Amino acid sequence: MANIIPFKAVRPTRDKVSLVAARSYQSYTLEQRESRLRDNPFSFLHIVNPGYKYDKQISGDARYHLVRNRYLEFKEDAIFVQDDKPCYYVYQITDRDQQVFNGIIAAASAEDYEKDIIKKHEDTIEYKEVIFKDYLKTVGFNAEPVLLTYPDNEIIAKIIEQVQKDRAEFEFTTTYRDTHLLWKVENDEQLKKIEHEFQQMETIYIADGHHRSASSYLLYKDLKANNQEHNGHESYNFFMSYLIPESDLRIHEFNRVIKDLNGLTKEEFLIQLDMVYRIENRGQTPYKPIKTHQYSMYLDGDFYSLHLRKTGYEIETSLDSLDTQILYKTILEPILGIHDLRNDERIGYINGKKDIISMKSAIDEGNYRVGFGMVPVSIEEMKTIADDGLKMPPKSTFIEPKLRSGVTIYEF
Repeated sequence: MANIIPFKAVRPTRDKVSLVAARSYQSYTLEQRESRLRDNPFSFLHIVNPGYKYDKQISGDARYHLVRNRYLEFKEDAIFVQDDKPCYYVYQITDRDQQVFNGIIAAASAEDYEKDIIKKHEDTIEYKEVIFKDYLKTVGFNAEPVLLTYPDNEIIAKIIEQVQKDRAEFEFTTTYRDTHLLWKVENDEQLKKIEHEFQQMETIYIADGHHRSASSYLLYKDLKANNQEHNGHESYNFFMSYLIPESDLRIHEFNRVIKDLNGLTKEEFLIQLDMVYRIENRGQTPYKPIKTHQYSMYLDGDFYSLHLRKTGYEIETSLDSLDTQILYKTILEPILGIHDLRNDERIGYINGKKDIISMKSAIDEGNYRVGFGMVPVSIEEMKTIADDGLKMPPKSTFIEPKLRSGVTIYEF
């Protein structure tokens, strides 16, 4: 059973939440970061980039301690306040396309992560896990929830609907035109019902945030081992999560773009592709596949459709059937010589929420030579691979919703 509990969030005050909330640090360009740091003294970016105060880049342990200092300053200045009692937080995001996401911000169990009650579908990089674990240990808080998904639940849905009839604690719209609303759930009966419903679930799944959840688990192991009075109720036993029903989850593909043809001429490359795929030149008309095992390819100003030959590839596991894995095993590795999808600088990724023309533009501008598009991974594929204990290739999914940092904070 899943142990999903309420917690006492540290939150910005109502009048400042829109100023505090920030996207992940890496998602901003240098110019965007500079603008926000210069013009908005309340941005959460001031906490995660403490060196801005001294006009200096600071890294490692020194940066972690300064992050902690900036965070404490925000609390001392009453920009952040902590709730008096543990709550669940109903959180709604309506994006610029009017897609609505409803979920609950709560604390998920690190022990559930260990026991595979919280299931994973993506590989993580060990050194990144350790770096972020050390960061969490020093700063003492987590400001960006892991995105978890659970089977649609009528009782939880009704509670969310009931809570949303009241005035939201927060309501703000970002410059991306996403509207965010947050409600506190502090009624004892509702708290018990939500906790009970999650306890009835045998598994929930990580949708986005595999490194954050892995780092939180490592932190839990470290602090547990060093606490002789450990009782399982300490805050480090949990990590902040945003839980949404499976029907609300939106999964987009990541298209692949490659810088060269691995020494092959265009004709040699197409001949090798023909061994595994049926190929049709679609000319300059953009082509986007509509079925699994079909791909679009853009090369030298033309779009191509690629259909996997039934005799050209053997499927033995759920992972073997995944389009990103098929592309890797039939083209990227054997023909284009890309073995390390995480670190090879010859490959780039463009999320599929952008249209196929974004891939075309990256190639026409000369940054890449060839690109491949595919259909998104389904929730059923993602769950099956997680259930089978397998891991997708990196950048197999671009998942929405995307949350803002600093709206709710979980302290260890």
